[in-house]
Amino acid sequence: MRRLFPLFLMLFVVSIVATAQQRKFNVYAVGFYNLENLFDTCHDTGKNDFEFLANGSYKWNGIKYSNKLANMSRVLAEMGTDVLPSSVGCALIGVSEVENARALSDLIAQPALAARGYQFCHIEGPDRRGVDCALLYQPKLFEVKSVHLHPYVQTLEKDSAYKTRGFLTVNGVLAGESVTVIVNHLPSRFNGSFYREQGAKQITVIKDSILRESPATKIIVMGDMNDDPMDKSMAVELRGKRYIKDVEPMDMYNPWWNVLVKDGKGTLMYDGRWNLFDQILLSSNLLCKAGVKDYSTLKYLKHQIFTRDYMLQTEGKYKGSPKRTHAGGVWLNGFSDHFPTVVYLVKELK
Repeated sequence: MRRLFPLFLMLFVVSIVATAQQRKFNVYAVGFYNLENLFDTCHDTGKNDFEFLANGSYKWNGIKYSNKLANMSRVLAEMGTDVLPSSVGCALIGVSEVENARALSDLIAQPALAARGYQFCHIEGPDRRGVDCALLYQPKLFEVKSVHLHPYVQTLEKDSAYKTRGFLTVNGVLAGESVTVIVNHLPSRFNGSFYREQGAKQITVIKDSILRESPATKIIVMGDMNDDPMDKSMAVELRGKRYIKDVEPMDMYNPWWNVLVKDGKGTLMYDGRWNLFDQILLSSNLLCKAGVKDYSTLKYLKHQIFTRDYMLQTEGKYKGSPKRTHAGGVWLNGFSDHFPTVVYLVKELK
């Protein structure tokens, strides 16, 4: 395991003036991005990846793959830079819809990401189409302690053979504190809501188990939930609360609820309507509550849906929506059908 760099080398320091004295804070960006079918060009035995081969429906080849890697790395490198310098960006980025470790290795080798030294955590999962979740991280900012893939367990006897993405759980040290990230991609909306609700229940079991064993551990649950913040899977099973004041010790805060409901913004568009499936939820010990701005430990600061003009469809009936890699059988050389999300965490520098 790599040793953490000295503090002054690894952190971006933000200064603010408050109550007549200067206070300094370390700010960290944590993001999530659905990469929309980051497949390499080779068949993986046992996986249904045939549409992403040269003779498949997408006519996938080296040129398309190289462009996809460049496009994805461009977005990933710019995430977090609305607050942090371009040389820093996100300390952690959860990703979904990536085929395998080979694709991840090719991704972090792209110049924009290689310059920061990104590494990744990944465990091959049972999804029949072959897509997995992973966590990209900067070793100078985050020290990995353990990586585990908790399987999605189907509770319906009639669907006992059902296989889908598990829950990638990574524990490490960020800002000198224990932080666990759980990266998810819950079952598609083509399946009934039951399957996503079951997935959210299983995430909650993982989260609660960690907190019972180590109450000080900060937990971040992120992923393509295939549900909006107010849906049962998120609001009830995962206990994602709309307002910080309502978050109890074993609950989570879901900052994206008001983004969708009040601001009318989302991360993907379907039939002309925004959804916000790409969520990052925070455990209660990451929150400042009741007006007490105590940043002596790592705390939530703000959040954003990350967009750039180049990520947008600029014409046609889908104008303003995310520019996809393919649409209607046509290669658009785009990015993803989802926008990424970012949360910013802060800790006072003593």
